[in-house]
Amino acid sequence: MPRPDPIPSNTQLPAASAGADRWNHGAWLFRDRTLHGLEILLDEAFRIPGTGIRFGLDGIIGLVPGLGDVLAGLLSLIIPLAAWIRGVPYVTLVRMAANLGIGVLVGSIPLFGDIFDVAWKANRRNYRLLCLHLGEPHRHTRKDWVFLLLLAAALALVFAIPIVLVVWLLIWLGHMLAPATGVRY
Repeated sequence: MPRPDPIPSNTQLPAASAGADRWNHGAWLFRDRTLHGLEILLDEAFRIPGTGIRFGLDGIIGLVPGLGDVLAGLLSLIIPLAAWIRGVPYVTLVRMAANLGIGVLVGSIPLFGDIFDVAWKANRRNYRLLCLHLGEPHRHTRKDWVFLLLLAAALALVFAIPIVLVVWLLIWLGHMLAPATGVRY
């Protein structure tokens, strides 16, 4: 495909410009129209006849045990990557990553996860976040911060539960072994 601004063949490009030119060849992938098409393809391309339920390739690929959810998750990374390149705030990028992580994690559960993927639509959520924050860059909404705090609390809980269980198990074992050894804990 010819370049929109042709350069005569006898003109040499500087090294930095050649690298930037390579990047511009892939810029079509991060346009609004392309990202919207990707969101529709992954989450809403097909409709179950007689219902309003829509699903996309994400739901279909997710039916393949094990590898399907990972592959669908990799395809879904395009929208957050485009958001990062286009300068979306980090709080929003964390929300996008959480949407994607929830979709991949719950989606990996056989059958229930596939139904969840069809309902969750992580790509649609991420595309809407991208559009919202491109219109008002560097403005974090209260929802962004609440979501981020809830996510941090949930992660802290996920990490705290095993620690509490191990401490409880050690104390319980100490009490169970105490009568046999004569040592009091």
